[in-house]
Amino acid sequence: MYRSHVLVCGGTGCTSSNSQAIIEALEKEIAANDLTKEVQVVRTGCFGLCALGPIMIVYPEGCFYSCVKVEDIPEIVSEHLLKGRIVTRLLYDETVEGDGVKALNETDFYKKQVRVALRNCGVINPESMDEYIANDGYQALAKCLTEYTPEQVIQIVTDSGLRGRGGGGFPTGRKWALTAPNKADQKYVVCNADEGDPGAFMDRSVLEGDPHCLIEAMAIAGYAIGATKGYVYVRAEYPIAVRRLQIAIDAAREAGLLGKDIFGTGFEFDLEIRLGAGAFVCGEETALMTSIEGNRGEPRPRPPYPAVKGLYGKPTVENNVETFANIPQIILRGADWFASMGTEKSKGTKVFALGGKIKHTGLVEIPMGTTLREIIEEIGGGIPNGKKFKAAQTGGPSGGCIPADLIDTPVDYDNLIAIGCMMGSGGLIVMDEDTCMVDMAKFFLEFTVDESCGKCTPCRVGTKRLLEKLEKITEGKGTLQDIDELEQLCYYIKENSLCGLGQTAPNPVLSTLRFFRDEYIAHVVDKKCPAGVCKSLMHYEIIADKCKGCTACARKCPVGAISGAVKEPHVIDTEKCIKCGVCMETCKFGAIVKQ
Repeated sequence: MYRSHVLVCGGTGCTSSNSQAIIEALEKEIAANDLTKEVQVVRTGCFGLCALGPIMIVYPEGCFYSCVKVEDIPEIVSEHLLKGRIVTRLLYDETVEGDGVKALNETDFYKKQVRVALRNCGVINPESMDEYIANDGYQALAKCLTEYTPEQVIQIVTDSGLRGRGGGGFPTGRKWALTAPNKADQKYVVCNADEGDPGAFMDRSVLEGDPHCLIEAMAIAGYAIGATKGYVYVRAEYPIAVRRLQIAIDAAREAGLLGKDIFGTGFEFDLEIRLGAGAFVCGEETALMTSIEGNRGEPRPRPPYPAVKGLYGKPTVENNVETFANIPQIILRGADWFASMGTEKSKGTKVFALGGKIKHTGLVEIPMGTTLREIIEEIGGGIPNGKKFKAAQTGGPSGGCIPADLIDTPVDYDNLIAIGCMMGSGGLIVMDEDTCMVDMAKFFLEFTVDESCGKCTPCRVGTKRLLEKLEKITEGKGTLQDIDELEQLCYYIKENSLCGLGQTAPNPVLSTLRFFRDEYIAHVVDKKCPAGVCKSLMHYEIIADKCKGCTACARKCPVGAISGAVKEPHVIDTEKCIKCGVCMETCKFGAIVKQ
């Protein structure tokens, strides 16, 4: 038995902040202080507070050390682990309470969270099957195989109200029920782990922090629909997730939890990983299945739906990682337990990746129906640098923006659709007053144009024409007619595109036109960008009364656009100026303004 456990985040975020070096330094110092039999170091998945990485939690005290550096390790080991004295200066400030330490689940970031899909992330070693089993792992699968018929399993999932967390929100139990009756010599369970939305990393974190949960859930789905084979389609840009998932699959297979005669019941199920090349369109289920088959990832017309004719032409159930991550807990704790959380039509919890202009960037899991205000101001810590909240983009390139006057909107499937947005997979990008909404719409359209597979003309050509209109407007060359044509083109693309990528691609444009049309008008009528973002519509100016003639700006200007004598007001040649902003950053007297 160890007297102390040191949990270090081994997710992608903290790994990129050098958590591997932290772990190596910890193990070296622990050995040097003869503590190897008393202190265990555990590499976990993501804790959620990604902005504070590398993160370390020491139990039993529950001390949350943030932004840890290698040079801090000797002090933590000698003071805390050896002498029992907490290194207060390294603690996450919200956990400091007088001379003691506040529990992490009492901080603003965690206290409103309910972790179901993320329940083991940051808690267990994801490469240890024993730790997963110690936390009720594989009990749900055993319960299904020994106590329930496949029909009963589907009914439990249906009664829970779980809807697909990948974006569309289709009822999971209904999808399984539509697949189960279809007769075939082979059926498949497919997991969509091809998370492609900019700023989204929910599925990646589950795979990195709790891979056995996905294996167990997919086996349950296989039992429910009569499938014996499953595929996890993961983007190759997730190397840590891929490696840990393969370790988990190998361990489960060796333990008899995958393969033939699982738990001695005669049930057979096995899994394979398929790597995606990073095509956003492969997030669409038919394109994903086409890619698994070894073909170019392009969507297929529907019907027939995958429940009837999916992977290799066989009946197939496809759900994303977060959807599957809820299944074991629903089986163990019951449909009523899950349905007791959330709203009438959106049950359970939802994982969001908070990004953009917000204090606590990271991963949160909250009950459906939590308001956007609670997510941003309480859990997320608000907007930094005293700026005002302007909008939040949900659903990435397929979603829309929620303006500040709708910040009290409960976040669930139906409420977001009602205001022209969508849940999407769970990316939530926060924008402040310095964000140009036209430029933001252009950013997402650039992404969509690059990611269109090109199979259908409305998406291949239509999104390109949309982007050209947005570029024209942000360059100050647009007209009011362009705004009208932009809107008309959006509806045409939505109504005529083959798959969800094209059908939702216009959403960022439509939602910004709906809530921020005045910004579009300012770009085309006043030839100004209200947020001062669009370079073609702005210029830098030196206020003569404030200029001290120190020449710092002139010396820093990369193109020599600033002139003036020493101790005399300077001027900027707007023809030469490349609008890089270096002069404004350099000036110590606030004499340079952006117009």
